[in-house]
Amino acid sequence: MREEGDYTEYYVPEKRKSRKSGKKPSENGSLVLMTAIWLAVLLIFMGLGIGIGWLLWGRQEEKPAIDLKAIEAPSWVDQDFIRKNIYSRPAVSLEQINGIVIHYVANPKTTAKNNRDYFDSLADQTGEGTSVSAHFIVGLEGEIVQAVPISEMAYATKGRNDDTISIESCHPDETGRYEAATYDSMVKLTAWLCRELELNPETDVIRHYDEGGKVCPKYFVEHEDAWKQFLQDVKAAM
Repeated sequence: MREEGDYTEYYVPEKRKSRKSGKKPSENGSLVLMTAIWLAVLLIFMGLGIGIGWLLWGRQEEKPAIDLKAIEAPSWVDQDFIRKNIYSRPAVSLEQINGIVIHYVANPKTTAKNNRDYFDSLADQTGEGTSVSAHFIVGLEGEIVQAVPISEMAYATKGRNDDTISIESCHPDETGRYEAATYDSMVKLTAWLCRELELNPETDVIRHYDEGGKVCPKYFVEHEDAWKQFLQDVKAAM
């Protein structure tokens, strides 16, 4: 029969706790310290990774500025710039191009030259007058006239004049439907602009209708399938 002293010596709570954990108190403290160190190291590396990733992502998102004045028009574009004036060519420089807007002249049977000359004639106005123009006009026979440099603003799309290039298109009748030659030149011109300006035809080429709701270009507004086909043809031409 054990004496009370023997039992007290055996039943020590601290020793019993050590048997359950299998580790000495000093070993537990070391484990906690090491865990804290590894967590700190992990957080540091995670922070560095996120920071480097953010910097790289930011650099990839920032497109280098395109020198608009350095872009040379192809030989199939007739550059015939209108006079600088407050009504149709304000000579305001564009810093960046984010889109291309397709229009129609809404004046059946007129040629690209006719419309270019109309834009130029607006310079002769005095006082309050009409303000309208476009960078390019595509004619009935597929001819392309450039009336305003792509490095300058044109008055074509309210709300987007400061970051878009405008293309006017001629048509033979009130339906707004295009001659084959006109359509082909529109595709060719839009594809060239998309390449030079690093634009995506699926997202960056729009109708005037898409910016403000005006029924322009009429045929592409009333025939959604024709508009979608146009965008596909531009993409293929690129």
